[in-house]
Amino acid sequence: MSQLRRDYTKFQEKGTSVVIVGPENADTFKRFWRKNQLPFIGLPDPKYHVLKLYGQEIKIFKFGRMPAQVIIDRRGNARYIHYGKSMSDIPQNSELLRLIDEINQDVPN
Repeated sequence: MSQLRRDYTKFQEKGTSVVIVGPENADTFKRFWRKNQLPFIGLPDPKYHVLKLYGQEIKIFKFGRMPAQVIIDRRGNARYIHYGKSMSDIPQNSELLRLIDEINQDVPN
């Protein structure tokens, strides 16, 4: 999340909403969001509904959910999905921003 926070304004400039989905319940999620003053949307998913929708994996021996990044276009279609193999397997913001530019060219406002 710190990586996304670092370039949050760049995502905003591209008209992109950043949504973080996590396994915590709503109260735990809210406390974490307030404590860390996170600028993006947080969506608690303790029953794994979103996780299952996007095919994200849980690795018990690697501390739970592996990171996943999904870019959804303005029409609601998932256009890019990256499933991390470890907690540090996360695409760079520059790559995500480049992909957003490509996707935005394909889908008019």
